[in-house]
Amino acid sequence: MTRRDIPQWLSSLAIVGVAFLALLVYVVVRTDSNWALFFQLTVNGLTLGAVYALIALGYSMVYGILKLLNFAHGDVYMIGSFIGLGVLTALGGPANPSVPIVVLLLAMFLVAMLGSGLLGVLIERVAYRPLRDAPRIAPLISALGVSFFLQNSMLLLFGAQFRAYDPFTLFADPVTGLVRTWTIGSVTISIMQVIALAAAVALMVVLTLFVARTQLGKAMRATSFDREAASMMGIDTDRVIAWTFFIGSALAGAAGVMFGLVFSQIFHFMGFLAGLKGFTAAVVGGIGSIPGAMLGGLLVGLTEAYATGYVSGNWSDLVVFSLLIIVLLVRPTGLLGARAIQKV
Repeated sequence: MTRRDIPQWLSSLAIVGVAFLALLVYVVVRTDSNWALFFQLTVNGLTLGAVYALIALGYSMVYGILKLLNFAHGDVYMIGSFIGLGVLTALGGPANPSVPIVVLLLAMFLVAMLGSGLLGVLIERVAYRPLRDAPRIAPLISALGVSFFLQNSMLLLFGAQFRAYDPFTLFADPVTGLVRTWTIGSVTISIMQVIALAAAVALMVVLTLFVARTQLGKAMRATSFDREAASMMGIDTDRVIAWTFFIGSALAGAAGVMFGLVFSQIFHFMGFLAGLKGFTAAVVGGIGSIPGAMLGGLLVGLTEAYATGYVSGNWSDLVVFSLLIIVLLVRPTGLLGARAIQKV
C-alpha cells in the first residue's frame, strides 16, 4: 500500500463505521437495548458473510484479470456443495462415518475444492478462452449459458428435491445426542458456525499470502495490471488465467461445503441467489480487490442477518440489494475499489 492509498482506506472504513454506529442506534431505539438478539444476529451474519466472501473472491479474481463477470460462478459453488455431500455419503454418512470427523471434514473440503477448481478450469477453457478477444457481450452470454447448463444438469442427475448434510447427526455428542454449542451470555454459537468461520478465515489468509508472496501470485497481479505487457515480459498469461479460475472456483467449492454444514439443506438452484449475493459483495467491497471482496461479503452477510431479525425474512433480499444500489450511488468503485486509470 502506498501513501496515496491511505485516504481511500480511511474514507471507506469511515463509511462502514458510520453505518455500523447508525445500526447500533437503531437497535437501541427499536428493540429496547435487546443486545442479546443483536449479538446473536451478528454471529449468524458473520457466518453467512464468510460464505459470501469466498464466493465474492472468485468474482473479484476473475474480473481483476479478464474484466469478465463469471455469472456461472454461483453454480460452481452449488456443485461444490454436492461434491461435499457425495464425499460425506461415500465415507459412511453423518450417522455412521467410517473415518474420524476431522479426516471426514478435510476430505469433504479438499475434494470439493479440487472438483470445483477443475470445473472452473474447464469452464474457462471451453466457454471463455475462445471468446477472449470477442466483444464484451459474448463471454457474458456464454457465462449465462454455462450457468443454465450446470443448473439443469444437476436437476436431471439428482432431481429437484432438497438434499441434507444432516450436520446435527454428524456433530452430535454420542452420550447426550445434542450438538455441541457454546453459550456466551445469551448468544449461542454452534460447532458448525465455528468450523465455517475458521475455515473461511484460514482460506482468506492463505489466499492473501499466496497472492502477495508467491511467484504465481505476483504473475497474477502483473496480469491484472496489464495482460499484454505481462505477456511480453515472459509471463504465460493463459496459465495464470487458468490458475485464477482454479483458485476462485476452489474457494467457491469450499463455500458450498460450509453452507451445507451450517444450513444443512442444498439443492440444484441454490447457486443462483448465492451467486448474485456474492457478486453484490464483490461490487460493494470493490470488484477486483481481494480485501474488498472479504469486506463486502461480511457486510452483505451482516445486512441480511439484521434485516431478517429486525424486519422480516421476506425483506432481507430487498435490503441486501438496496445496499448495493446505495454503495454504487455513493462510491461507484466500491468501498475498497480503486478508480480506473484513464488513458489519453
